Amino acid sequence: MTAAASSRTSSDPRRAPAAPGRPRLDWRIRFAALSAVWGFSFLLIKVGTEAYAPFQVTLGRLFFGTAVLAVAMSVRRQRMPRSLRTWGHLTVAAFLLNALPFSLFAYSELTIPSTLAGICNATSPLWGMVLSVVALSEDRPTRRRVAGLGIGFLGVLTVLGAWQGFSGLDVGGTAMALLASLSYPVGWIYVRRTLAGSSHSNLSLMGAQLLLATVQLAVVTPLFTTMPTSFPVVPLLAVVALGALGTGFALLVQYGLVHEVGPTTAQMVTYFIPVIATAAGVLVLGEQLSWNTPVGALIVLAGAALTQSRAKPRTATMVADPRTEGSAGEPATTDAAPVATPAEDAVRLPDAPSPAKAPAPQP
Repeated sequence: MTAAASSRTSSDPRRAPAAPGRPRLDWRIRFAALSAVWGFSFLLIKVGTEAYAPFQVTLGRLFFGTAVLAVAMSVRRQRMPRSLRTWGHLTVAAFLLNALPFSLFAYSELTIPSTLAGICNATSPLWGMVLSVVALSEDRPTRRRVAGLGIGFLGVLTVLGAWQGFSGLDVGGTAMALLASLSYPVGWIYVRRTLAGSSHSNLSLMGAQLLLATVQLAVVTPLFTTMPTSFPVVPLLAVVALGALGTGFALLVQYGLVHEVGPTTAQMVTYFIPVIATAAGVLVLGEQLSWNTPVGALIVLAGAALTQSRAKPRTATMVADPRTEGSAGEPATTDAAPVATPAEDAVRLPDAPSPAKAPAPQP
């Protein structure tokens, strides 16, 4: 996910018309492609770490993802931000939204299945709600969202097999995957507080953020790893695909989706990622799946959906209620419309999205 995704949206968050004369691939096809790319990202991480160290996999991912955005910026003639203040905030955002979670997921998959990592990624909206209540005074919990939070964490306990004393579970790997999912909403909140209202282009912010994350990993990786003595083709291709498709390409697709159909629809990709990740892990990698994993995953997704839901607006009337701030039929208080990324992303400016309804976390 990028800061750009968390910082801007079109004036109508529900839909922005495409430029005339430029036919676009139907958004449903792009949505399906984004779900597949992000769902398979956990498989690609697993394959990459079979031959390369987790930091090397993450560095490669960021490098190729940045390359894709650099090409996009060149084609669209976009420039990097010039403000030192913006670069400073993007440095923190790059760490919280890219370098840290990407590295944690890579390390976690050394000891846990890609299916479990994908399900842990789906808990991000749950963490987002908890943190937004604490950090953002305007995000008040509703009964529905509190219920969703409780259901979601019940699902987490089901996935982990709490009634069995977590037997057979690698605690360290699972903790790293959950920490990675927690890092996303922390980053969203930071971006909301520091970069909302930025005048820089979305693509510019996305490119700068990934570039900074790449630099961060380029500094850290040599300190903890040694240069590989060989470069197996399949793991290498997995890293290239993870970066070019799962990061760079996915960011651009999600940005387009948020702009066209709005953040609420675009962030629904969150609910497809663990399903595809689980199917890929079982069918392609042959990972074992006990009954509590898919059942718990469904409970987690149901809880996450509730935390991001809103009560239906009242039927519009001819005369607006003077006690509300919105137009007739619109609730005075609603969650801010969100964005896109994770992976890379979609946009909103002058107001950043509510972390509880923030863009899908990029795996």
